[in-house]
This record gives sequence, C-alpha cells and structure tokens, in this order.
Amino acid sequence: MERIPYLGHTIFKWQVGASSFLALPEKGARLMNWNVTLGDGSVRDILYWPEVDNLDAIASIRGGNPILFPFNGRTYDRGEIHHWRAEDGVRRPMPMHGLARQGQFRLTRLDEGGFSAQFVPDEAAKAAYPYDYEFVVSYRFDPLALFVELQLTNLGNTPMPWSAGHHFYFTLPWSPGRTRRDYTLETTATKHLRRDEQGQLAAGPQTETRSTLDNPNLVDLIHTGLKREVFAVTEAGTGNRLYFRTSMAGSTAKDLAVVTWTADEKSPYYCIEPWMGPPNAPETKVGLHSVAPGQTQKFYVEISLG
Repeated sequence: MERIPYLGHTIFKWQVGASSFLALPEKGARLMNWNVTLGDGSVRDILYWPEVDNLDAIASIRGGNPILFPFNGRTYDRGEIHHWRAEDGVRRPMPMHGLARQGQFRLTRLDEGGFSAQFVPDEAAKAAYPYDYEFVVSYRFDPLALFVELQLTNLGNTPMPWSAGHHFYFTLPWSPGRTRRDYTLETTATKHLRRDEQGQLAAGPQTETRSTLDNPNLVDLIHTGLKREVFAVTEAGTGNRLYFRTSMAGSTAKDLAVVTWTADEKSPYYCIEPWMGPPNAPETKVGLHSVAPGQTQKFYVEISLG
C-alpha cells in the first residue's frame, strides 16, 4: 500500500496481485478506481474514474463507487422529493442517495488488504437522520476481486430504518472494438420496477433475465424479487465476466435489488448497482430494513473477475 498526493489530498493505492485499487477513505469512503494488468502488459480499468480538476464536489463525480446511505435513490414524502417521514411523523430533508457520498469518514482500519472507515455526520446529517449510530464501510481487496460491507449499528433506543447501497461505475466497453451490445447482464430477478414522479413504484418494462447492455429498457431499471442474490455481466467472444454476489445479515426484510443505469449511450461507463431495496423505501416500505436498539445489520457485496 502506498500514499499518493492527488488534487490536494492523499489517496491510497493497493497493489494486490494483478489488481490495483485507489481510494480516498476520508471523503465518502470513496473507492475511486480498480484496474487490472493483463498478461500482455496492458491495463484494463474495471471501475471508471474521470479526469477531474478538484474534489470539492466529490459527491457529483461520476466514477468509482459512491456509497448510498441511509437511503438509496430519491426519497419522497407525499409526493415531494428530497424529503422523508420517519415513524415519529416528522418530515425531514434527505438528499438524493443520502448523506454518505458527500460526507466525511474517519479511518478505523488501514492495512495491506484494504480499509474500514466510519461515517462522521455533520449537523445537517444529524438533522436529516437523527439517530445514535455507527455506520462503517469496509473494503477487502483480492487479486481478482473486491469485498465491501456496509455495517450499521444502532446505539440508541429507537429502531432505525435504512436501505443503503452502492453506485459502481464500471468502465465499458472492456475491450477495443466492443460496444454495449457485446455485454450481457444476467440476473435472477422476477420483478422489474420503475419509480414514478411521485416516488411510487410501478411495473417496469418486460425484461428478460439475460439482456444486452444496449437495451434502453435497462436504463434506470430496478431488478428485484431475486431468486438468488447473484448476477453477472459477460463479454461476448472472450467470456470475460464480472460476477456479483450480495447478502444481508441481521435483517428479515427481503427485496434486495439491482439497479442498472447510464447517463447516455456514449458514456464511457455503465452502472450496476447492488441496493438493499428499491428507492423511496421509507415511504413505500419495499426493501426497508430496521435495526433494533443495540443490534447491527450488514449488507455485503462481492465482485470478482472471471
């Protein structure tokens, strides 16, 4: 592991076998880039990171893996976006994708295998999510895989709702001369949903369990009702694969989800996003998890290359 100056900050680099990982744990616990050196000496970016001039607005940078906590996507209260209503009946603000991706974190573990960082809520975050808790993001890096865990511990006396997730920006295409049509997403989803303008969930377009990434119906689509919490993206011809596995510990709630998204057909990335549930979980209750006082819940994602 080494420290590297970058735009006025110090980022960390891990070289694990053929894989290199770059992260800035203190700012949003952001994993920025993952790349692999291939047998011919060329480098393939797995996680995309753009050229940027500064990190002042890191939450808006489309790259790496922004952490979505305590709620993913957009939240609504009675049709009004960027708000949510807790069980106490109080309406509170909630930015898109929550509080963590723009928040400060404190390193609690830093070693040759990865890092752990704890969210340090500011006054705005405390007002939006007024609980006593510890939220920790932990990464472990392997030669051809990464493992990331979101852990929420309730230190207070009131049950805590959450439905967090990840926003991985994967470089696409992987190989020269390829297009999105050369990549197939495979899931075990039995339901496909979209969010309407009032924040409610509606049936999404008919989508097969195997679909190429040039399919416009995949953009902003919620894949849920998973038979198994595994999914994959495979490159035609080479058989190169990104393989995902997710799991949830400490919760009886179901409805884990995968969201697929890209900004437009020319974007150099495609987002495959493991979430604990669909967006607007506090209002719809779909995919909403609750941590009892004194308890801990964990959301786990593994991504490996094949």
